Amino acid sequence: MVAFLDGTDDAAGAAEPGESAKSADRRSGSAPRRSSAVGGARRAGATSETEGESTGETERAGPPRGRSARVGRLSIGALGILALALGALQSILDPALPLLQRELGVSPAEGALVANTLLVTGAVVAPLTGKLGDRYGGKRVLVRLMAVVSVGGLVASLAPNLPVLLLGQVLQGVMVGALPLSFVLVRRHLAAGQSQMAIGLVMALFTGGGMVGTLFAGPVAEGLSWKWMFALPTIAIVAATAVVARVMPHDQPVRADSGIHWPGVVLLSGTLLTLMIGLVKVTSGDLPPLAVGALAVAVAVLATGWVAVERRAASPTVDLRMLARPAMWNACVFTFTITTSSGMVLFLLPQLFAVPADGYGFGAGTTEIGLFLLPGAVAGAVSDWVGGITTRRFRPRAVVVAGTVVTAATMIALASLHGAVWQLVLAKALTAFAAGVATTALLAGAATAVDAEDTGIATSLLVVTRVIGLALGVQIGGAILDAGADPTTGLPAESAFVTGFAVSGLVAALSLLVIRITRTRMTNTA
Repeated sequence: MVAFLDGTDDAAGAAEPGESAKSADRRSGSAPRRSSAVGGARRAGATSETEGESTGETERAGPPRGRSARVGRLSIGALGILALALGALQSILDPALPLLQRELGVSPAEGALVANTLLVTGAVVAPLTGKLGDRYGGKRVLVRLMAVVSVGGLVASLAPNLPVLLLGQVLQGVMVGALPLSFVLVRRHLAAGQSQMAIGLVMALFTGGGMVGTLFAGPVAEGLSWKWMFALPTIAIVAATAVVARVMPHDQPVRADSGIHWPGVVLLSGTLLTLMIGLVKVTSGDLPPLAVGALAVAVAVLATGWVAVERRAASPTVDLRMLARPAMWNACVFTFTITTSSGMVLFLLPQLFAVPADGYGFGAGTTEIGLFLLPGAVAGAVSDWVGGITTRRFRPRAVVVAGTVVTAATMIALASLHGAVWQLVLAKALTAFAAGVATTALLAGAATAVDAEDTGIATSLLVVTRVIGLALGVQIGGAILDAGADPTTGLPAESAFVTGFAVSGLVAALSLLVIRITRTRMTNTA
């Protein structure tokens, strides 16, 4: 068993309780060690290879089996609890967004901005976490990211208004880097077979956390306060991070020259935030035509500048040069369109559930909305597994087409059939499953369509594209509801939801057109 204790030395050279290091050295037959070497070994969580050579050892001895297993379970358990809390914190907005809009007195488009701030931060942070982990060490970066997330959760739980809540969401958005860094730590400290099981456990708990957040956001918000929706997961994150910092050994930096291209980070952040805020302002009707035009120009200039600096950068934030490959271009365009459609569904359904029952809505509270969304969350979790199986059995292209057809047909049908709760619940489950299968197939296809050394770059590009598509879809959904709001009540008219569902279905159908017009396969023919 590979040892990854919290700074213990090897069994041959470790001191027993109450025994000095010098005595332990005499007992093991090795030369006395300098205190600096001991400190370095403890910080790295492993014995120096030089010491092993001086004692004639050919292998590094690990700690006693029982102690290794105990600390190993504690470390992985802490990462799992952290993933569970992060999944809950990420998903609480899904059922609670209508409640937040009422409590803060904001429009649907402004409510969409609350959800999108988290996504936008994630899109920016996602490409950076790997580089930061390589440069400074995975544990060090993970602990600091979780400190930022904890501050964000505290800010959100105390937010008196929309701007402060948005600030909290910006800080919480760095949570997107937690899973990749957790996987890096597991892989560096465990053998291959053990690391696979540990990664599966962490990923399963993150998915389970999403379901917990969806299910319990309502009871917490209605029984205590909506502010406790942010406070409770934050408390769990602080506790789990403290355990990780205590028991997880430090990992050494892999690449000291893994720099961050900050101009690209700033321009990408500015482009996305300007676009989201622009959609809110345009649909509110508060801006004159000249200001609308200025916003459009600002988005275009920022986006063009970002593309230009990324293409010239030696170490870009997002390697856009991959888009020169037809397979990657097609995969990114498709990912963008299908996730834009999914983002609209993600936003529109909870809003429709919350519309008062004296009209065309259902008057559902946050708890009921969470229950209605739970089947979709389960379907989305299962879709990743099913997508992997079907991609191995069929070509990724066939899986993508099937998932897209189901998504487009479901949303177009929902534009006419949305008068019963079961119709919306079924539509959510179908679209979550179909879109999840399709995006999993896309990731698998992209990973095999590029050279092995480019796999990480290709998949990270698709992940960023997916986040941007989701954010844009959510914001478009909010803009449609704002544009169709009744001037007297402020509630969206039923026609606004019909328009939103129809647009979502048409956007998904547009993905089919993307597939149809290209003759380049997304992956090798199976």
